[in-house]
Amino acid sequence: MNATEELFREDALLRECTGILLRADERGLLLDRTVFYPQGGGQAGDAGDLLLPGERRLQIADTRKGEAGEILHLPAPGQEALLDTLVPGLAVQARIDWVRRHAHMRFHTATHLLCALVPQPVDGCSITAGYARLDFHMNEPLDKEQLNAGLARLVAEGHAVTHRWISDAELDANPGLVRSMSVQPPRSSGRVRLLEIAGVDLQPCGGTHVANTADIGPIIITKIEKKSAMTRRVVLGFAQPG
Repeated sequence: MNATEELFREDALLRECTGILLRADERGLLLDRTVFYPQGGGQAGDAGDLLLPGERRLQIADTRKGEAGEILHLPAPGQEALLDTLVPGLAVQARIDWVRRHAHMRFHTATHLLCALVPQPVDGCSITAGYARLDFHMNEPLDKEQLNAGLARLVAEGHAVTHRWISDAELDANPGLVRSMSVQPPRSSGRVRLLEIAGVDLQPCGGTHVANTADIGPIIITKIEKKSAMTRRVVLGFAQPG
């Protein structure tokens, strides 16, 4: 098995990269390195294109995790003739759908702000290009107006968003860093990625984020639901202009 170099882990602003095709089969296309984020941690996978020699373009509909650190690029249907021409060793240019990815980054960072405003364990999340949701393990009601004001304030304050790596042992020694009940922190090669929003939030996260809370832009809570006796679901959406 071949592990894929995950360029998005260090720089979520990268929109494209060169790579070498290692394998192309029914599981998907495997490159030696990629900017495509695979579905995981509640965040949807990236879509985009693989630009091939001869000005050919292969559309990628989704990205998923494979075995042993592999990242699999899943082609959109109807490209069988182009797929049949692919051979290992082919040089490609991987280019993400930036509009989709940037929406994921804005929403994912906003969910961290929401975690700071609602200091309760998280029991589920979903981050797409159209909305994001967090399920909080709690039975108290939530004030939609108050939370929207808190989000607007944290966005406007422009807090820096950075990441760093700690060892598995350091995480185990600080279990309070983990907020999620349903998703385990992404561990790889004995280390864990921490996402920090300066003065606001610090927790393990392998997803993609904006560099500053101001980059989230106008965002609002569209719905708060009582999903069960111990679950409150908060849904986020982008605020409409005007």
